[in-house]
Amino acid sequence: MIEIRKISITDLDTDAIVNAANEELWAGGGVCGAIFRAAGMRELQDACNRIGHCDTGSAVITPGFRLKARYIIHAVGPVWRGGSHNEQKLLYSAYRRSLELAVENGCRSIGFPLISAGIFGYPLEEAWQTALQACRDFEVGGAEIEIIFAVLDDHILKVGQRMLGKA
Repeated sequence: MIEIRKISITDLDTDAIVNAANEELWAGGGVCGAIFRAAGMRELQDACNRIGHCDTGSAVITPGFRLKARYIIHAVGPVWRGGSHNEQKLLYSAYRRSLELAVENGCRSIGFPLISAGIFGYPLEEAWQTALQACRDFEVGGAEIEIIFAVLDDHILKVGQRMLGKA
């Protein structure tokens, strides 16, 4: 089941939430900053420092610390560079690896932001298309996991809901 809600990702009551991370796993702005602040800046940064790095298109997992979620999955999506630098493949892979990590760690629910669509500049409709395709493909593979996309912007919500309805 895939759902899109207007809610802060830090308020989701899911087993895992996904952080739109950078390769160095440093606290950032936007979704990343909100997750670090809510989870506990020092504890989460220490956990990320122990991991050290995550390649674009992949994901790593840490405890959720002060969040309702037991886990934070840090997924590194691509920076949009015009679409001819494997951005779609890398974004799809970041979602897929996040879902795999969730299932490997016993999660039955996961909350996603719209990865790469903020400061990484990925075009909105293409970001939704890739996100939803990766999640649908994972479900078709037999995994049973509740997937919730958390967005705060009405326009992003409406575009996502429209694209979700196209399936």
